[in-house]
Amino acid sequence: MANINIRRDIADPFYRYKMERLQSKIEGKGNGIKTVIVNLSSVAASLSRPPSYVIKYFGFELGAQTNTNPADDRWIINGAHEASKLQDYLDGFINKFVLCKHCKNPETDVNIKDGHITLDCKACGRRTDVDLRLKLSSFILKNQPKKGKKDKADKKARRAKAKENGDAETNGNGHASPEGSLSDNVDGEADAEDLALEAGSDDELTRRINAEAKDLNGTDDKNDEWTVDVSEEAVKARAQELPDDFKQKLNFDDDEDAEGEGNGNNSYDQLGSWVISTAESKGGVKNVEDVEIYLKAKELGIETKHKTLTVLAQTIFDTDIVNEVPGRASMLKKMITAEKHERAFLGGTERFVGKENPKLVSQVPKILLAYYQHDLISESVLKNWGSKKSHKYVDLATSKKVRKAAEPFLEWLENAESDESEGSGEEE
Repeated sequence: MANINIRRDIADPFYRYKMERLQSKIEGKGNGIKTVIVNLSSVAASLSRPPSYVIKYFGFELGAQTNTNPADDRWIINGAHEASKLQDYLDGFINKFVLCKHCKNPETDVNIKDGHITLDCKACGRRTDVDLRLKLSSFILKNQPKKGKKDKADKKARRAKAKENGDAETNGNGHASPEGSLSDNVDGEADAEDLALEAGSDDELTRRINAEAKDLNGTDDKNDEWTVDVSEEAVKARAQELPDDFKQKLNFDDDEDAEGEGNGNNSYDQLGSWVISTAESKGGVKNVEDVEIYLKAKELGIETKHKTLTVLAQTIFDTDIVNEVPGRASMLKKMITAEKHERAFLGGTERFVGKENPKLVSQVPKILLAYYQHDLISESVLKNWGSKKSHKYVDLATSKKVRKAAEPFLEWLENAESDESEGSGEEE
C-alpha cells in the first residue's frame, strides 16, 4: 500500500512523516449505502490520534452519521464517499488537530485540561491551542480516553503502528521524539523497514530511487568510471588499498550486523570505501549525490542500520561540514529513525572531527547547531552525549576535547529550553 507524506503540501521524498493513503470501499445500495474506510486504524496510528477522532471529523464535514467505536474495527460513514475526497478532508483534520501551530510539525500529543485542548509539540517544544469552536473539539472534550483502558480498535491500531515502525514505543512517525520514545531494543526495526521497502512500496522516494538505479545501471558514459567499477571484487580491492587508519576507523567493537567481520571488509567498510573512491572520481564528496549513497547502502543491505550513520558521518562531509549539513539533511533524516542512529551519527562525527580533522574541533558548536536545527539529533540525545566522555568511537582524551569544545552549544541548548519553559508558563 502506497505511503504518502502526512503533509501533502511537502513534496520532499525524504520527508520523514509518512502515512498510508486512505483506502475505502462502498457497500450496499439505495438508502443503505455506506462507505467503509479499510485502513483508518493504521492512518490514525501514523497521526498518533484515535480513529474515532478521524471518523467523527469526516462525519461532521460530510454531514453524515458515523460509527465512532466499532468492535470489529470497521469504520463506517453513511453514504457513498470517494477515497480521494476523504483524503482531502483528512488534510483538514491534520491541519487543525495534528500539526503544531508554530512549526507545522505533526509530532504532537493531545493534552486536555480545564476544558482546553492543546497540542504538545515534541519537535519545537511549544504548546498550541486547538480551536474550541470546531465541532470535533466538543466531541474530544466529551470523549476523553479513560486512563488504563484501551478499546479493541485502539489496540489494533497500536499493533499496526508497531509493525510499521518496528517498535511499539514509537511516536507514530517513525522518528524518535526528544524524550527518547524510541527504544534501543528494537531488533525487529530494521527487518520491518526492509520488508516495507521490499514489499513494492511506490512512494515518491522509492520511485526516485528505482529511477536513479535504472539510470545508473544502464549508463554508457565511460567517463563515469565509478558507475562501471563498483563490482564486489573492485570494492574489495579498493578497500585493501586504503590506509590502515581508515580501515580501523570503520571497524566496530560490537558484533551486531558485522557482515564479513574478520576480513577487514564488512559491509560498512565497503560503503565507506565506495563513498571515498566515488568522491575521488567525481572531484570531491560534494559531487556524490544523496540518492547514489542511499542506493549503495541499500545494495549492501545496511540502509536501516545504525552503524551506517557512523560511516556516513565520517565520509560524506569535508572541512566545510557546517555548510554541507543542510544539503544532506533530507537523506540523513530518512536514515536516522531511532536514538541509536542519532548516537551513532554523533560518534562518527566525533571521530571525523576529533581524529581526522582536528582543525574542525573549534567548529563543533556550529556543527551540533546545524544537526539540531535540521532535526537530525534530538535535544535529549545531545544532552546525554555532552554529559560524559566515551571511548566507544575515539580515545578518552579526544572525546573529552570534543565535548569541551561543544560546551557553548550545550549551554545555549540548556538556556534555550529554560527560556521556552518560562514563555510557555506566561502564556498559560
